[in-house]
Amino acid sequence: MNDNRLGTAVSPYLRLHADNPVDWREWGPDAFAEARERDVPVLVSIGYATCHWCHVMARESFADPEIAELLRRDFVAVKVDREERPDVDASTMAAAAAFTEQLGWPLTAFMTPDAHVFFAGTYFPPTPVGQHPSFRQILGAVLDAWRDRRTEVDATASALSGAIRQGAVDSTTVGLHGADGAEPDLPSIATIHDVVGALEPGEDLEYGGFGGAPKFPSAPLLEFLADTGADGVPAGTALCERSLRVIAASELTDPDGGVFRYATRRDWSVPHYERMLYDNAGLLAIAPQPQARGIADFLRDTLRRPDGAFVAAQDSESTIDGRRVEGEWYRRPRPERALLDPPPLDDQVLTGWNGLAVRGLAIAGARHGDAEMIALARAAADAVIDAHLRDGHVVVRSSTPRGSSSAPPTIEDIGLFAEGLVELALVTGELRYATTARSLVDDALSGPLTVDPVLASAGTATGEQPQTALRSGTVALASAALVIGTLTGDPAYRSAAVTLVADRARSGVDRPLGHADALGLALALQRPSREVVVVATDPTAMQTVAIGARHPGTVVLTVTPAQASAWAAAGFTLLESRDRLDPAAYVCHDHVCALPARSADDLTRQLASA
Repeated sequence: MNDNRLGTAVSPYLRLHADNPVDWREWGPDAFAEARERDVPVLVSIGYATCHWCHVMARESFADPEIAELLRRDFVAVKVDREERPDVDASTMAAAAAFTEQLGWPLTAFMTPDAHVFFAGTYFPPTPVGQHPSFRQILGAVLDAWRDRRTEVDATASALSGAIRQGAVDSTTVGLHGADGAEPDLPSIATIHDVVGALEPGEDLEYGGFGGAPKFPSAPLLEFLADTGADGVPAGTALCERSLRVIAASELTDPDGGVFRYATRRDWSVPHYERMLYDNAGLLAIAPQPQARGIADFLRDTLRRPDGAFVAAQDSESTIDGRRVEGEWYRRPRPERALLDPPPLDDQVLTGWNGLAVRGLAIAGARHGDAEMIALARAAADAVIDAHLRDGHVVVRSSTPRGSSSAPPTIEDIGLFAEGLVELALVTGELRYATTARSLVDDALSGPLTVDPVLASAGTATGEQPQTALRSGTVALASAALVIGTLTGDPAYRSAAVTLVADRARSGVDRPLGHADALGLALALQRPSREVVVVATDPTAMQTVAIGARHPGTVVLTVTPAQASAWAAAGFTLLESRDRLDPAAYVCHDHVCALPARSADDLTRQLASA
């Protein structure tokens, strides 16, 4: 009997498994209650809709009737979309690290009915390969341990759960007025600058980028290097620019401008062909023209929905001549592609990932004077606000044309979307984006987020794990709080930002790949606050000068006189009395401003001496 329950799921990844003979359940208390009642282990299989090896394991193992029968009889099988449930993925990944160094997806974990992991791995082949056992052998070994060595299983699960609890840091409970006691220490500016020197030996001098194969674009790391360059470390700029050039010129970048998730070879060739919104959005914030324009074109032409929001990804596989093949569509010449069905999309709209896209488009649009990028950012922000927010609060993490997921919003959603709205407000002068961002920040800082009941009862919920490809939601929240504090004059926001980011920044000194974004924000938090406000009905010339002055510690805002008045009335005190001259630009330090500059040349001179 097949009782597969994924046919009505919102997640496209779960729906891909709706026809498996496996009796899949969605993650939730019911699945674990069933396992407890039957006294069987829980198989938790985590992946996402555009994951090639997830597709492979589904075809090899989860479509196998014999394996399906074994799972039905001796396990409760749970399928999880890591994009829909990053909380479950983070907790399971933290536990899986005890069993394998090769972390990734599909993530295959075996849990007790109390949701404690006692064994985990990633992709398991249908037949043994060298020292790697088959999936069928893994299932047999797990069952043997469950039946014959339960004491050992329970001890492993208990010890691992305790270790995760000991190491978990809940970074979402910082009050608006800061934590009790003194602010935590940030690594010094000199220490952060020294990280660039530590990274230099890891650069691949022959092919560019860092390390060997596989090679990832690592947008947060490149943005950190750009930040250090703007902060007076020329080597940071050089490292970032060299990496961006080789990424743009390599097979990692498709002719349509979109960037693949990673290259399987050291010379950036043979990409892993899936294309994620977060990689492309992250690179937008630092890419030069025309690289940024190409990425924006890809977002607009491939990932954008009619309502303006962006979907999560495009698959690596497509169907050609009746066969499902990886990468073949991308390897065809572009005119030939047009005659074939393109790879399918992961059609989830994720609040956090759209926030990252809004941020990247807003920053790139301002830097390159590209009005269409800003229009794309505005449309995406409006679509997500309409569909995922209610009264200034994120209430939906993920939605598809089939409805909204019941998965709770995470710090990634609140932080990344708040930061995206802040950047959009700075570029457009539209107050509604700033007030919504302030509401999101206040919401996140007012108390802990909702914790999944299964993870809560198991005591294994974790905060965000180190991020290598995606900007951290915690860091983004801190960044948004810092800017809002700068605009409002309320020092409590800055204090909260320091508390949020300090642990991550200190970890980043030794592990910059996982915490590069925290290091970049730590620079901004330690630089003297500088605010540049352009007030003009036609701000083009002065805005261009102001945008060029952006670096850690500097906030640049462009408004019309009417907008300046509205911002001041809404509590953004930096804008008080800034509506009287048009055009005018104000260079300020902690809200103490020099005489207004009345031309682009005047502003250039003031910035040079500030």
